[in-house]
Amino acid sequence: MKEDILYHFDLGTNTHDFPTLFGDVKFVCVGGSPWRMKAFAQYITGELKLGDPKEDIANICAGTDRYAMYKVGPVLAISHGMGIPSISIMLHELIKLLYHSKCTDVTVIRIGTSGGIGMDPGSVVITSQSVNPCFKPEFEQIVLGKTVIRSTELDSALAQELVQCSQEINEFNTVIGRTMCTLDFYEEEEKMQYLKSAYEAGIRNIEMESSVFAAMCNISGLRAAVVCVTLLNRLDGDQISSSHDVLVEYQQRPQKLVGYFIKKRLSQV
Repeated sequence: MKEDILYHFDLGTNTHDFPTLFGDVKFVCVGGSPWRMKAFAQYITGELKLGDPKEDIANICAGTDRYAMYKVGPVLAISHGMGIPSISIMLHELIKLLYHSKCTDVTVIRIGTSGGIGMDPGSVVITSQSVNPCFKPEFEQIVLGKTVIRSTELDSALAQELVQCSQEINEFNTVIGRTMCTLDFYEEEEKMQYLKSAYEAGIRNIEMESSVFAAMCNISGLRAAVVCVTLLNRLDGDQISSSHDVLVEYQQRPQKLVGYFIKKRLSQV
């Protein structure tokens, strides 16, 4: 095509020099909230000593209200909203952005929050595989009227590397487990037995984006991981009882872990 317009990023190949703007990107960190991704960008600015983390940072996607994007050296931080449709649109344009920018050896990590299953609040879960509500590690799509099943396995070596980083930080509990990806919250009356069955199937947390994230990264050849903190243990109930300050600290844990991982990786280059 003569021009590729990434509409939801407000970027285009005729209006922006992708290799110059993004060619050095090695790490892409994505999360639901725009303010959380801005906070992560400011945090990584300080960790990599690339400026003052307290200073404001420009939103590359300021021309649209769909997503927010921040770049700090080789790190790109992007919000993706909530749910499979929102993150899939973002990933579609991100993958094209990386292609047009001629990026190589890129690691993509989703950082976020989740509901834990049998995990204390504040625990960090690194996803081994995303499973659907039937506990199957697959993502089903309808492509041109045909059902396509895609794998939702995630990079095991990357997961182990992240666990090692958490052990070196030694500030919070981190486990590798299966993550259930859902479209909504529960309505059925027998949910407690269902959640216990999920725990027995190795599922340690629940969120709403990991399946399509894993599937799209797999078919694009991108090394990927999902790192989410648990805000509550769903086996104890559905209400979040922690204070605002405690929840803010919990939400910083995936950022701290992934920031440590990036800093360690760059020091080895």
